[in-house]
Amino acid sequence: MMRLAIILTLTLGLAACQEEVAQDISAVTLNPQAVGHYCQMELLEHEGPKGQVHLAGLPGAPLFFSQVRDAVAYIRMPEQSHSILAVWVNDMGADGASWAAPGAENWIRAETAVYVVGARVKGGMGAPEVVPFSDPARAAVFAQTNGGAVMTLDQIPDEAILAPVALDGVAQDDDAETEFEQRLRDLSRKTGG
Repeated sequence: MMRLAIILTLTLGLAACQEEVAQDISAVTLNPQAVGHYCQMELLEHEGPKGQVHLAGLPGAPLFFSQVRDAVAYIRMPEQSHSILAVWVNDMGADGASWAAPGAENWIRAETAVYVVGARVKGGMGAPEVVPFSDPARAAVFAQTNGGAVMTLDQIPDEAILAPVALDGVAQDDDAETEFEQRLRDLSRKTGG
């Protein structure tokens, strides 16, 4: 009987030690070591707002994106290796935020932000950018000055983030859409993204 009690005590003790600790999904301050997930370039060298995506099982190491457009494209891709726990974007309406220096700590949750889509601005990698704001009034002022429309994350059309763009004056052929891009769009529509 004593032996059974000892085994039960040890089993319960081990189970308690293995309790899962909730993963910290707080926004990470932008620093010189932060590099873009796709481009592997230092983020601080690029203008415009940035994004960070926190994945399950990868604590403290979010994926950073040189453009918010790229972060939104990433979260809409159906072929993810890990569950997305949180997405943060720079609040371009925050005090001190500018296109040249969007901020290191002015992160807002992507799902609560409003975005200016279709503005006459280019992000850090030279593609059209979706510009995030926490304040819809500041977003409206930005749209009035730079063009575009104010939308929520769910309202951003796939074409605004997944469509090929002209970079460095080289136009992309709209008829030359790859099979992968079409499949991605189709899957995004099916999942409601």
